Amino acid sequence: MKIINKFFLFLLMAGLTLACNRDGIDSISYVDPGPDQDSPVVDISFPLEGSVIQVLEAVTSVNIKFEATDDIELAEVAIDYDGTQIAKYTDFLDYRRYVGNYTYDQVSDGAHTITVTAKDKNGKTGSATVNFTKEPAYTPLYAGEVLYMPFDGDFIDLVGIRQPTVVGTPGFAGESVVGLDAYKGAADAYLTLPTDGLLGNEISAVFWMKVNATPDRAGVLVIGPPDAANPTAPNNRVSGFRFFRENAGGEQRFKLNVGNGTADSWFDGGDNADVIPDTDEWHHFAFSITAGHAAVYIDGQVVSEGAITGIDWTGCDILSIMSGAPRFTGWSHFSDRSYMDELRIFNRGLSQSEIQGIIATESGGGGYTPKYDGETFYMGFDGGAFKDLVSGQMLTAVGAPGFAGEGKVGGNAYAGAADSYLTFPIDGLKGNEFSAAFWMKINATPDRAGILVIGPPDPANPGAENVRTSGFRFFRENAGGLQRFKLNAGDGTADTWFDGGSNADVQGDTGEWTHFAFTISGTECVVYINGVVASQNAFNGISWDDCDSISIMSGAPHFTGWSHFSDLSYMDELRLFNKALTQEEVNQIISDEM
Repeated sequence: MKIINKFFLFLLMAGLTLACNRDGIDSISYVDPGPDQDSPVVDISFPLEGSVIQVLEAVTSVNIKFEATDDIELAEVAIDYDGTQIAKYTDFLDYRRYVGNYTYDQVSDGAHTITVTAKDKNGKTGSATVNFTKEPAYTPLYAGEVLYMPFDGDFIDLVGIRQPTVVGTPGFAGESVVGLDAYKGAADAYLTLPTDGLLGNEISAVFWMKVNATPDRAGVLVIGPPDAANPTAPNNRVSGFRFFRENAGGEQRFKLNVGNGTADSWFDGGDNADVIPDTDEWHHFAFSITAGHAAVYIDGQVVSEGAITGIDWTGCDILSIMSGAPRFTGWSHFSDRSYMDELRIFNRGLSQSEIQGIIATESGGGGYTPKYDGETFYMGFDGGAFKDLVSGQMLTAVGAPGFAGEGKVGGNAYAGAADSYLTFPIDGLKGNEFSAAFWMKINATPDRAGILVIGPPDPANPGAENVRTSGFRFFRENAGGLQRFKLNAGDGTADTWFDGGSNADVQGDTGEWTHFAFTISGTECVVYINGVVASQNAFNGISWDDCDSISIMSGAPHFTGWSHFSDLSYMDELRLFNKALTQEEVNQIISDEM
C-alpha cells in the first residue's frame, strides 16, 4: 500500500511539472539575493517629533505607526517606550518590509520617547526615535472659545475632546502656521462635527488658510439646515451660516451668508474680500456674528460688514469643515483642497482688536525682534507679502501694488502702481511722539503724490478729502522739475507746515535710492533727507483725533483734496517709531542699511 501511494504521488508531481512547462510557466528556482550589506532602516510616521497630545484623561493612548525595511531579511523589530520594551515582532509575511501599528495605552502627562529598532539576520540594526509630550487637558486661551482644532497630526477638537467624522481622505500638509502640521484638503473630503456646545446667540470663527485655486469654488465652514426639497443639491439658507469662496477674475473671493429664520443676509466685500491663490502664503480669516451685526475679516482687516437681525439655528445640527457638503452644495461649493490651520470657534462676537491679537499671537509677532529703540513697525518687503514684521499682521492692499525685484536692503522693495497703496490700523503706532524712516527710488510721474498719511476722514468732501487738524501728511510735489518733500501735522485745532523749500528738493528718475525720515515730538517736527535736516520748526504736539489708519504710498483716502494720490516710486525698509528720533539715530539707521 505504501508503495502504491508513493507511485501515485510521483505521477501527480510529474504531471504538475509537465503542465507548468506546457503552459509556459517556469518552474520555481532559487535566486541569490546577494550579499547582506545594509543595516535595516526604520521610519516612525506617528507620533511626529515634537508632537503634543492633549486630552481630558490623565492616562491616554498613543497609536505608534512605523515601517522597518532591510535589503535582505528582517529578523526582529522592537518598540521601546521611555527605555522599556513594550512590543517585539519576529514573524514577517514580507521578510524585507514590516509596516506596524501598535497602540500603547499607558501614556501619562509629561515628555516621552519612543524608539523602534529593527535587526536583520546577520545582527545589523537600525532604529528611529521620536520625542513627544502629553500635556494636561487643553484650557481655552480665549473667552468663549468652544472649539479648537490645531491639526497637529490629528483632527481632534481639543476643547470638546472629540474626533470629527472624517469624510473621504483629507490629510496633513507637513507644514503649519503654529505647531507641527495643518489640515490638507482633498477631493470629496471634509470633516463634520455635531454642533452641540457650539451654538448661541452669537458665534465667531478664526483660522488660517493657504488658498488653493483648484477647485475655483468651495465651502470652508458651514452650519446649515437640511434641504428636503433638494436632497442632492441642498441650498436652504434661512438658518445657520455659510462661509465659502468663489472665483473672481482669477482671485478667490470670500463670502459669508447668514440666515435669521425667515431670510438670509449676504456679506460680500467685493474685491476687498479677494485673495490671490497659489502664492504659498498663509492668510488669516475670521468672521463674527452677533445679534445685530456681522463682519468678515481677512488678515485682521474688515472686508465686509453690516447689520443683521440675529442668527437662527433651526435644523442646524452639524458643522462642516472645508466643504459645503452635505448641507450647502446647490451652487457646487464642494470640498476645499486648501490648507487650514488653527481653527477656533467662539460662542460670542469678536472685536477687530481681538482678532488682530490672535493673529499676532499665532504668527509669533512675525518672528522679528525690533532692531531700534521705540520701533513699532517694520516692512522690509522681502517676503513677497505686505506684512508688518513687528506685529506679524498683513497690511490691506488697495489696487495692485507690487514688488520691485530689487531693494536698497535685501532682494526686494515696494513698487508703486496707479491707484494703489497699503493701509494699516494705527492702534499700536500712535503716541505723544512719532517718527518714520525709509528709502525711496523716486519716480517723478506723477509729479505729486502722498507717501505716508495718517489723517481723519473728511465727510464733507468725499473724493477730495483735506482735513488737516489732526494726524500728519508726508508728501511730495513738483518744484521746477525737482520733487519737494513736505510734512504737515495737526495739533487738534490747526495744522503746521514743515516745508524746507529748496533744501527739501530731490531729483527724480535718477535710479538712485534716497533716505527720508521725519520726527514729531511735543515741541517740534524735523524732516531729514539723507540724514541732513531739510526742515525744522516748532510744533505744539500731535493729535490723533478720528485717525484710525496709516496710508502708505498714497494720500488716499483722507488726503486727496490737492491730488496727492498714489506714488509710483519704489520704497524700502519702512520703519515707524513711537518716539522722536535724533539726527544721530537717523544717521545710524542709514549707516546700518547702506
